[in-house]
Order: sequence, then C-alpha cells, then structure tokens
Amino acid sequence: MPTQALESAARALRDAYLNGPIPPMRQWLDPLDVDGAYAVQTVNTRFWKAQGRRIVGRKAGLTAKAVQAQLGVEQPDFGALFEDMRIADGGSLDPARCIQPKAEAEIAFVLSRNLDGQDITPEQVAGAVDTVHAAIEIVDSRISDWKITFADTVADNGSSAFFVLSRAGRPLPGLDIWSAGMVMEINDAIVSLGVGAAALGNPLNAATWLARTLANRGEPLKAGDVLLAGALGPMVALNPGDRVRAVIGGIGDVSFVYGTA
Repeated sequence: MPTQALESAARALRDAYLNGPIPPMRQWLDPLDVDGAYAVQTVNTRFWKAQGRRIVGRKAGLTAKAVQAQLGVEQPDFGALFEDMRIADGGSLDPARCIQPKAEAEIAFVLSRNLDGQDITPEQVAGAVDTVHAAIEIVDSRISDWKITFADTVADNGSSAFFVLSRAGRPLPGLDIWSAGMVMEINDAIVSLGVGAAALGNPLNAATWLARTLANRGEPLKAGDVLLAGALGPMVALNPGDRVRAVIGGIGDVSFVYGTA
C-alpha cells in the first residue's frame, strides 16, 4: 500500500473514534489483505504510543473456527491492549466511550517472564504464565454496522475497545482450561455459553500462536503483559445500563456495568 493511502486509512480509523463509524475500508484494503491491514494497525499503534498511551498486552481474535469461516480466513488476528482500555473488575464503562460495543467472555493470562524466539511451544508459554484470569473483552468496531472483513478488523486493532480481568488470578498448574465451562450473564439472564476449547482448541494454543506471531514480528511478549486468548462463546451487544458478568469454571468470575457510575 502506498504510504499516502496507508496514512489515510489509519487516520480514517482514528477519526472514527471521535466522529462515529466509517464504511468498510474497500478503498484502501482488499478484504483479505493481511499485510496491508497490519500495516494500518501498526501506524495507529505507533501514533497512540507517541500520544502517551502504554501497551500492557495483546489480544487474540478470530480464534473460533466458525468465525474464521464466516470471514473467509484460516488464521486468528491480534491487536494491542493499552492501559487506558482496562476496566476494573466490578467497575463501570461509560457508554459515551463506545460506538457499537459487544461483550465476550475469555480466559486471560498474565506473564511472569518474556516470551521470545521463533519456535515458542505451548509448554514454554505455560511456564511463562504467572496467573490465569476470567476476563470480559468489550469489542467495538469503527466500521459501520459491524460489516467487517478480515482486513477491516485487523486494521481496526482487532476490533478491540476495553477489557476487564478478574481481581483474583490463579496459577495455571492444576487448572483445566480446556474443558472449563463459561457462562456470561447480562442483567442476571444467561446470554452466552462456551468452553475453553473454543479458543483454537485450547487457550494455550491461542496464546502460543500470539507469542510466535509477535516474536516473528520483532515485538515479543514481555513479563507483566496481559494476553486475551479469544472468545469462549458468542459475543453479545450491549445496551446502556447492562450489568455484565462472566463465570469460568475453576478460574473465577468477572463483572462490570455498562453505564455511568
């Protein structure tokens, strides 16, 4: 992609945070243009870092085979997590900060050491995990009506917006994250069900894919980083005033209110 087009695409996404959603990015990106989409994401990541935002981890997306098939791809994607995207467990998210948000329950890892190298194994990832958390990711799209292709969501920082981690984390040894059941409720009604195996067959597989991909890009994961390993069940649209809670078997529960405190 020419530099001018790259900058224009990145700026259009940044402006959408303030001015509202934009049409799908066909004028800049083919729907399956992986390299171009990540180039746009990188431009905005560097822009935000220059503005003082601090990266605290990464998210894996499109970890469910059904969602990959829907977008015509055979791989997950990733986006950056910034410190100002974190919502406290039990806290609130002002709807004015969102466009068209949806919530999904995930398993998250916090690392105790760096993960670098070309051939990182799931065992190495497991050994680098400090704590495991129940998590809710609030995804949002700067693309109108969520009419996204793979390139749209990648360029848009993986359609990320905010995330919530359970206060208490658990050590990984002894946890069954593969068969861990997930229940997400909104206003005490069950809205989404899932299981750990939904994330690339195991959340550790998703974390390993993420660690390898970032290491190969020269952006290795570091001690203290948060890894969101992908949705365990369907995402659900949010409405102002919603109380959202997710429970993941053996790991814990996490909640927030989509409304002003």
